[in-house]
Amino acid sequence: MTSRHRSSESTVPASADASSLSPRRRTVVKAAAATAVLAGPLAASLPARAATQAPAFLHGVASGDPLPDGILLWTRVTPTPEAIPGSGLGPDTEVSWTVARDKAFTDVVAQGSTLATAALDHTVKADIRGLRPATDYWFRFSAGGTDSPVARTRTAPAADAAVTGLRFGVVSCTNWEAGHFSAYRHLAARGDLDAWLHLGDYIYEYGTGEYGTRGKTVRPHAPAHEIVTLADYRLRHATYKTDPDLQALHHRAPVIAIWDDHEIANDAWSGGAENHTEGAEGTWAARQAAAKQAYFEWMPVRPALAGTTYRRLRFGRLADLSLLDLRSFRSQQVSLGNGEVDDPDRTLTGRAQLDWLKAGLTASDTTWRLVGTSVMISPFAIGSLPASLLKPLAKLLGLPQEGLALNTDQWDGYTDDRRELLAHLRANAVRNTVFLTGDIHMAWANDVPVNAGTYPLSPSAATEFVVTSVTSDNLDDIVKVPEGTVSSVAAPLIRAANRHVHWVDTDRHGYGVLDITAERAQMDYYVLSDRTDPAATSAWARSYRTRSGTQKVERAYQPV
Repeated sequence: MTSRHRSSESTVPASADASSLSPRRRTVVKAAAATAVLAGPLAASLPARAATQAPAFLHGVASGDPLPDGILLWTRVTPTPEAIPGSGLGPDTEVSWTVARDKAFTDVVAQGSTLATAALDHTVKADIRGLRPATDYWFRFSAGGTDSPVARTRTAPAADAAVTGLRFGVVSCTNWEAGHFSAYRHLAARGDLDAWLHLGDYIYEYGTGEYGTRGKTVRPHAPAHEIVTLADYRLRHATYKTDPDLQALHHRAPVIAIWDDHEIANDAWSGGAENHTEGAEGTWAARQAAAKQAYFEWMPVRPALAGTTYRRLRFGRLADLSLLDLRSFRSQQVSLGNGEVDDPDRTLTGRAQLDWLKAGLTASDTTWRLVGTSVMISPFAIGSLPASLLKPLAKLLGLPQEGLALNTDQWDGYTDDRRELLAHLRANAVRNTVFLTGDIHMAWANDVPVNAGTYPLSPSAATEFVVTSVTSDNLDDIVKVPEGTVSSVAAPLIRAANRHVHWVDTDRHGYGVLDITAERAQMDYYVLSDRTDPAATSAWARSYRTRSGTQKVERAYQPV
């Protein structure tokens, strides 16, 4: 695992517990296939161009976790043709970086070098400090006479700065096999993002054809089998990083990322996962460690203590952003109907993380308190859906297909944690808390009620914007009907049973753009024309905002 960098952002101690969601079960991978790490099979499963250039920067460059005085830079060098990701092959290679105030690199502000080694899969991170706040910079890497692409990044505003506005792209759930990442291309083309948030499921762990693609694998995973070993996870990350639209977005703005379950295994929790077979796929501890090591090698993310992703970033006096790890510490998901969802001994966050979150929200002196969460915090009841929709919706949400009213992989399955957090917001008059959420492949705009059963007579403690998937199956994909067919029936019924839900779109793929001023936080929702089309177009669909001090969502009739 990459070494932890010093930073001025908040870091946190470890606890002990984790979790996820559940659509379908895959066939168990044979142990021999799951542990194969020979260079030949790895080379065969990478794009052909990887074996033709050396040294080369085949996976682009990236930046992340912006601070007022610094930024984390990332790349992966392929020093020789046999140095395929995950192979353990290839010589140590010196990689240098250059940071400048201009794209032509006439005003260089930072330079340095490090050794890319097979022990870290030839990935490189540089934690650059001494930069100016709220400033655009350009950077590149070099090795053996070869330069990487040039990329733009941006530092955060000074901690005490009076910031007039912030704009973030917001995405989640990007299944390589289900389509192309056009959402990334459209976000990159904007050129106006301070950063972009990835709220989980940056990669998927399944083998080819094992996870929802509406029956059509647009492009096969590499490796083709379900990923289990460190070599597997490294190659899967490498495969995703060859996507041109993903590279384009990484080249335009820094990312702020958290993991959900598919970066490890479906429905992960602290002691296992729905998509893990102990023995046949090794131990859970070994698989989890491999997944997390590959994640920190391949992502421009600063790990907090003990290899978690929960941390906090600040953007002047306008907003801070608390990022949660809801897989490493959680108790195992339970079935419904036995009362265990209310058990105070069960946790989604882990005690240390929940205390850290509560303390940070109370101490915050910014106008807005953003919380990046991989699973939905707003309560959800299915209501009286027709049988034709109940089973596929239950399948998408990981519910018992008898149609009970909770998704126990979300905060609904850990109601004591949610009650404690919302009660804390109310008791301490913590206002302007906005949860930013991915995971469920649908777009939502929600109030977060203290008591959903009596809402709107009872108060709302916060608001929540949920973004849909970039490519992973929506409800219409599971039912295999034309886009919009399901949402026209399901959305009114969902809203009738959940009065705190202002809007839900069950069918379309896309992304969000969050725009923040002192007066309001607004999410503009955009949808894609066709996830399987590499040239898919993008169109604005809806906008919702929360005005400062209200703790409620309202519709806005045009994007910012």
